Amino acid sequence: MSKYVPLILFTVLTNAAAQILLKKGMISVGTFSFDATNLASAFVKAMFNPYVFLGLCTFVISMLSHLVVLSRVDLSFAYPFLSLAYVVAAAYAYFVFKEDVNMVRFAGIALICFGTVLIARS
Repeated sequence: MSKYVPLILFTVLTNAAAQILLKKGMISVGTFSFDATNLASAFVKAMFNPYVFLGLCTFVISMLSHLVVLSRVDLSFAYPFLSLAYVVAAAYAYFVFKEDVNMVRFAGIALICFGTVLIARS
């Protein structure tokens, strides 16, 4: 199973990249309103945002990669690795988007990393 770790990590990185691209795109689109007219307008604006579009395309690549992984590796081994996408996205959010990552979030990230190492060694 360990020979598939690079493919699993590719899935993780493309998943995180998709989240980052979507966030970057939505920063420029702005917040969605739940009013029907504004929601439709914001949705169209989001769909034509290049970062949102690229983020959705990246998600497709990530899902295709994940399907390949699932065809070769136990779900109980592969799926926990996806939590590493949160680690990558949170680090990017902290350093690039200047988001607050407090000590509780940092502790959670450390636990995710520790748990993933345990699973990888199994």
